[in-house]
Amino acid sequence: MDGPATADEGIRYPYPTPPEPGASVEVAEGVLWLRLPLPMALDHVNVYALDEGDGWTLVDTGLNTRRTRAAMEAALAGPLKGKPVTRVVVTHYHPDHIGLAGWFQAQGAELLTTRTSWLFARMLTLDEQERPAEETLAFWRAAGMDAALYAKRAAERPFNFADTVAPLPLGYTRIRHGQSLRLGGRDWMVRVGHGHAPEHATLWEEGGDLILGGDQLLPSISANLGVYATEPMADPVADWMASCKAFRPHARAGQLVLPGHKLPFTGLPLRLRQMIENHTGALARLEEHLAEPRTAAQCFPPLFKRPIGEGEYGLALVEAVAHLNHLLIAGRLVREKREDGAWLWRMKT
Repeated sequence: MDGPATADEGIRYPYPTPPEPGASVEVAEGVLWLRLPLPMALDHVNVYALDEGDGWTLVDTGLNTRRTRAAMEAALAGPLKGKPVTRVVVTHYHPDHIGLAGWFQAQGAELLTTRTSWLFARMLTLDEQERPAEETLAFWRAAGMDAALYAKRAAERPFNFADTVAPLPLGYTRIRHGQSLRLGGRDWMVRVGHGHAPEHATLWEEGGDLILGGDQLLPSISANLGVYATEPMADPVADWMASCKAFRPHARAGQLVLPGHKLPFTGLPLRLRQMIENHTGALARLEEHLAEPRTAAQCFPPLFKRPIGEGEYGLALVEAVAHLNHLLIAGRLVREKREDGAWLWRMKT
């Protein structure tokens, strides 16, 4: 929901040119930045290779697609010098970050991630559906999804996690908040965030200035905060803002954040403040919009301030519900169900 931060605001981009697929940029001694393609508007994911001497630790993996595997194989033969990936650290369970983890495990790599990330990913790879579940359909109706789009998606095979995530074999190594890890000749403190994904790991170099931020610490775009049929009363907005506040005592302007998308950046204290203000501003606009009763689908204009197309409709819908849930749980909204099953939300009088 926010736009790009500028250099005069204190955000800096020391490496303004991203690597091509199969190539790398060295962002610190023994730390390589790789970029892998994604088949969507956000057309890339960043992964990072940490040199272990006889092999590599890879932080995040990209999707399990032919195109991504080709880019990864080119990187392994090129900048990774033919050395194997011996460990994979996954920051969170989303497909563009865990997609190739099982592929690397099948080649002998150890998987390190949080327990919630592994459980979610393992569960979802085993849950294949030919049509959306009834709980999902009910959730869409409750959110007031556009009728034509609802009819189309109800009749289609939905995205299945296993479509772009390699099978995850049994067995992983758990990492947890407050744990110290030795990776690539450096010591890293695990700090866990929430909101975009439950138990999202970030890694902060101890005695140094590197941070592996995943999607918890992005420079110029907002991580999606969504509510789904799996937990329809979740409040990821509260989780997100609490995580941003918890990171602030550890943030320094000179730290180099290596994010899951966009460019490595410095200026984290400012960026954390922006990430909080982004949502407080959106909530204020939403409250004003709800002087009259509206469905979640009717709340796109104050939240996003731009047209929402079919390709991004699903993410916009779950983010609208997230902000409405936050205001409801805070006691600032009420809701009542329409005859068609859609919730109508309005300001409490």
